[in-house]
Amino acid sequence: MHMKSYLLKIATEMTERTLPGFASPADLEIWRKRRQKQFLEMMGLDRYLERPRTPLNVKVTGTVRCDGFRIDKLSYESLPGLYVAAHLYIPDRLERPAPGIVYLCGHHEKQKIHYQDHPRHFAKLGFVSLAIDTIQFGEVRGMHHGTYSHGLFNWVSKGYTPAATETWNAMRALDLLEGLGEVDGERLGVTGHSGGGAISWWTTCADDRIKAMANSSGTGHLASHIRERTLDLHCDCNFPNNPSGWSLIEMYALAAPRPVLIVAPDRDRVFRIESIRYAYERLRDVYREAGAEDRLRLLAFRAPHMYTPESRKTIFSWFLTHLAGKPTAPEEAADIDGIRLPEEQLLVFGGSPPADDRSVTVQDWFIPAPASVAPDTPERLETEKRRLIERLRRDCFAAFPESPEPLGTVWEQEHMDAADNWFRQFTFASEDNWRLWGEIRGRGHHADAPGPAAVCLRMPGDGKGTASWGSLKGLSPDVWFRARIDPRGTGDTAWGSELNWHIRRAAAAAGRTIASMRVWDALRGLAAVRGMPEVDPDRIVLAGKGEMAVVALYAALLDGRVAAVVLEEPPETLDAPGDPEGFGPANELIGALRHADLPQVAAMLWPTKLVFVGSRPDGYAWTEDVYRSLGTLGHIVEAADLSEL
Repeated sequence: MHMKSYLLKIATEMTERTLPGFASPADLEIWRKRRQKQFLEMMGLDRYLERPRTPLNVKVTGTVRCDGFRIDKLSYESLPGLYVAAHLYIPDRLERPAPGIVYLCGHHEKQKIHYQDHPRHFAKLGFVSLAIDTIQFGEVRGMHHGTYSHGLFNWVSKGYTPAATETWNAMRALDLLEGLGEVDGERLGVTGHSGGGAISWWTTCADDRIKAMANSSGTGHLASHIRERTLDLHCDCNFPNNPSGWSLIEMYALAAPRPVLIVAPDRDRVFRIESIRYAYERLRDVYREAGAEDRLRLLAFRAPHMYTPESRKTIFSWFLTHLAGKPTAPEEAADIDGIRLPEEQLLVFGGSPPADDRSVTVQDWFIPAPASVAPDTPERLETEKRRLIERLRRDCFAAFPESPEPLGTVWEQEHMDAADNWFRQFTFASEDNWRLWGEIRGRGHHADAPGPAAVCLRMPGDGKGTASWGSLKGLSPDVWFRARIDPRGTGDTAWGSELNWHIRRAAAAAGRTIASMRVWDALRGLAAVRGMPEVDPDRIVLAGKGEMAVVALYAALLDGRVAAVVLEEPPETLDAPGDPEGFGPANELIGALRHADLPQVAAMLWPTKLVFVGSRPDGYAWTEDVYRSLGTLGHIVEAADLSEL
């Protein structure tokens, strides 16, 4: 099967997955609360919600008086040093606390200055509105385009997405509004366009204080994004970290039964109207069961990726109806007045962001790495190993098949050479529609007693399948059976490198990665080799070079029976940037760095023998220290080849 076809198949199954039925609104709320908790964990927001909120440190740098309202130019810190530049629009002569709106900007260079028409008009309608910059553009210059433009696939291993940072910044914007005497904290809404439309979804999913939401050009489903490759046009912030393989529709359902308006131009380049209609129809079933069908609306209209007078008026009327308690038809609502203030009048920082601004490094610290505490007894190591495996299966490998296919190992070809060496090609089922190749080699007649086998993993780019055998150099063919497994993306299942960038992003959005799929392939390949009558199933060595060393490490940890692991040129960490075009090693594993990096995973293999072929990267000194402290039952070897294995 081709990987692109596979990912589309998986995304289609996710998208079409049936949402649970709800006998009552109470049943919906129980389901929603449980899933919301998981959503917050996926995003990495749970750690910030479990502790007291840090001070916002609001600083007003200037005020602009307008006809009927004022604009406070301000900044706040959503976390210490994480500055958000914002405009607060407050109507004049409020007689009572007003409803509040957070306006989330799309990916425009000028951010809140470009989108000023919207919060301005909300203020004229009697709402207190807060327009906030993203960290990608505007007055602070952080980064959204990690995997999109910069090859930062290590974000996947961190479990980091700018969707999480922007959602947190929006939640802290709600805190700011709640703390204002001019705002009724029970009537808060959120809206935005494009990337701001997507973050409107994620903020509503994350925070129940949102009582109404309208998103413009921010709705779709993953099958469409992969099939039409609109995924390739999207910033990283459109997709939450997704270890559990949820569909976008399953995430959107967390907004129910609150009022949600989906605004969808039908000539949008990045969100196909058919996908939006499908998502809407699926959500409508949830709203119907909750008795709230009138709280969900789709406005589809002829336009590209932009607002129109019709869409703006529909949005304004939506909030007047559902947040201000003033039922208003779209045709009754006024549109923006077209008055725009110049940039120099609206800058919060005057062109100079705070010196201690941490927006530019938020991707490095927003999801903190765990402390590396070395287990000092075998018992503690076993406890830590069980805990780590449980977390890895939940976060990195949740996409492993629950009911694996029968291996169905088939001997496809067998031949010998003049030196009495025999060679057997075989295939086995990794998962549905994936039959992978392998080869095993031996010398002479099959032994009366099963013998040890060393298994290497074929490397990407090894077109003839011969170079990968170098990982087993030095083994005597009179003693060892030697085998090679061809994980996905190698041999017959290889794809052109120009697809790497798309496949790596699509796989992560679908709750898996190339590396996690290869770990599964390695486990299935080990099972196939163990099932061969000449092989001793308890004397298996697993070897990998480069990115396949990562696969070998995790496969050995999950397998639990490998006698030795051979690592040749292993990467030192999963937290390393890659090529902006997606070329090179695909080492990322969803959320792996939330739990352990490669040296810590290697240490958990004790007492399994570890062999470093060639030089050992410095980071594995930590691994060696753990092995040494736990005794000679397990040991680490650095060698030029495997002659002493």
